[in-house]
Amino acid sequence: MSQNDSVQRFRQELLRRTQRLLRTGIPIVQCAISAGLAWLIARHVVGHPEPFFAPIAGVIALGISLGQRLRRAAELVVGVSVGVGIGDVLISVIGTGPWQIALVVALAMSAAVLLDAGGVIVMQAASSSVLVATLLPPATMGGLNRMVDAAIGGVVGLIVAALLPQNPLAVAHRYGRTVLGSLADALRGISAAMAGEDSAAASDVLVAARKSHRSVEELRSALTTGDEIARYAPIRWRNRGELEHYQTAATPVDRALRNTRVLARRALAALRDEEPVPDPVPGMLEELAGVVVLLRDELADGSEPLRTREAARSVARRTTVRLVSETDFSMQVVVLQIRSITVDLLQATGLSRSEALASLPSLHPDSGDDSAETPSDQSRSDPPE
Repeated sequence: MSQNDSVQRFRQELLRRTQRLLRTGIPIVQCAISAGLAWLIARHVVGHPEPFFAPIAGVIALGISLGQRLRRAAELVVGVSVGVGIGDVLISVIGTGPWQIALVVALAMSAAVLLDAGGVIVMQAASSSVLVATLLPPATMGGLNRMVDAAIGGVVGLIVAALLPQNPLAVAHRYGRTVLGSLADALRGISAAMAGEDSAAASDVLVAARKSHRSVEELRSALTTGDEIARYAPIRWRNRGELEHYQTAATPVDRALRNTRVLARRALAALRDEEPVPDPVPGMLEELAGVVVLLRDELADGSEPLRTREAARSVARRTTVRLVSETDFSMQVVVLQIRSITVDLLQATGLSRSEALASLPSLHPDSGDDSAETPSDQSRSDPPE
């Protein structure tokens, strides 16, 4: 490797790490301010000489990873109370040592579990009991003071989060682009594989599409966090409408990804069986990829995805019974999955399922049913091959 290549790689890595730091800049500032304020209040306002638990509680209640702060703050106080209470009582009686510490931790965690507590309470009870048994024995400061310090830290963390919140849309945009980009890439990849009758390319698309589940979960987590910020932070109330567009789209987009994986499997089977590919199908898949890109752009702009809706309807209108009837089995499933994906994308724009189905041409024209169902048994799950 040449020196220029090494320098270029170093610059790219430095840029990546700098961008990562900038993305977490606000949470870092929140934690720093919360820790300092919690100490200041507990030490100089309340008058505790060693408010060790206050800054710790302020940081834990906030966390670099946000979400469910009110519950976390309450769990923190309960966990500290359980750990401190058991630690104070036992260490006062049995003293400090390796077996005493082991016993205190086991009993504190057991008590938290018996309370049917969550993971935060159990682990905080354990860590608090360790601190009581080692760094802060009962003679140093009262258990009640520690509980008060934990409450101060939790409240300060909540106040800092409300007054200095993250932008809830920033994370939603980032993960939304990732999820919708994966969907668009998969549709384009299948389109190209079918146009070129390339089963190896279709197999590669299927492998890549199966890796999209994690990004969907990250988007859901980001939207949960964003919803909390938008509800509790006054300066972010204006973002609630834009977040609602993402929340409306999240579940249908997840279904569209699942349907696309089913489509990719059937496309791969059709190519391996040398089934003829109807001329309109690759173009329809390419158009669907364009619909997904349009949805991504409209969500990022904060606008209602009306253009996406019309573009999806344009594709839906061409998935006719004639197109289905002129194909072999696997290709029929491909066309039916295209119908399912268009329904998912229409629902992502805010339509109800019945409204989205009404955009499809009937597969039973003689029956008068204008909202023919698609193969929901296949489209709502992603079974193994």
